[in-house]
Amino acid sequence: MIAAKMRAVIAPNPGGPEVLTLVERPTPTPGAGEILIKVAAAGVNRPDILQRLGNYQPPPGASDVLGLEVAGEVAALGEGVAMHNVGDMVTALLPGGGYAEYAIAHESNALPIPLGMREVEAAAIPETFFTVWTNVFDRGALKRGEWLLVHGGASGIGTTAIMLAKAFGAKVIATVGADDKVAACKKLGADVVVNYRTDDFVAATRAATGSGANVILDMVGGDYVARNYACAAMDARIVQIAFLRGPAAEIDLRPLMMKRLVHTGSTLRPRSAAEKAVIAEALRAKVWPLLEVGRCRPLLDSTFPLGQADQAHARMETSAHCGKIVLTI
Repeated sequence: MIAAKMRAVIAPNPGGPEVLTLVERPTPTPGAGEILIKVAAAGVNRPDILQRLGNYQPPPGASDVLGLEVAGEVAALGEGVAMHNVGDMVTALLPGGGYAEYAIAHESNALPIPLGMREVEAAAIPETFFTVWTNVFDRGALKRGEWLLVHGGASGIGTTAIMLAKAFGAKVIATVGADDKVAACKKLGADVVVNYRTDDFVAATRAATGSGANVILDMVGGDYVARNYACAAMDARIVQIAFLRGPAAEIDLRPLMMKRLVHTGSTLRPRSAAEKAVIAEALRAKVWPLLEVGRCRPLLDSTFPLGQADQAHARMETSAHCGKIVLTI
């Protein structure tokens, strides 16, 4: 039976983790093409932090409840839903609404929980796997034998990028900010891990590759842009997905031209359900088999109850985490 009311977490005012508030809301009703998920676990992601700070507004029509990914049981179907049945166990990418006991997802943006995987692990999949697939393998066109340089290697995005790149035959250089994260990334399969606080990733990349990285996944921005150009190979693809050091950069365009670089970027949340469905189908065909045999597995850092979402955010803001932080409901 579906409860008429549910608990959910919102940020009524911009601010630190302490502004996160557990409230009671009416349980949402799925519309055409949508499913209602009884949430067992919800992933915590950097965009949630930005939303809480007032710097990342939900897309038009999206819930003000935080949370971009969940795993749980399909509790109800909207009109015309054909991809799922009530009782199915799914993990789903959402435009918002994940920090709650129930959440709405478009049927095409939900995938079955991989065989043998717990819900808490499955909740850590959608945001990072969708992001890595569309940016590293689609826009970045990473190929077997090429070198991928991934910044923030111990983050949810970074750990996912390392695992998937290695699974598809690429070589990986990761940058991290602590020695314990060096060990964690090497355990995931990274060929070279650079502590950016003590070593120069440009020099390390050149030394490891000889000719530079073929694909660079950057969530740092700022002064990293010029440094990425410096350690990129000829015809390299640089994909920007965030800018923790700021959106502005002063760069010399000559390397971009001389090396024939492609510097592109994308965001995931504002894309339409149809666009996300294309990514979901690619993941189902190419990545789900790897998940089901244990070749790839989301790395979990920690879990917190829904009512301790503030502590989960505080953990992420320390940048001490390695892998994904998940809320359990």
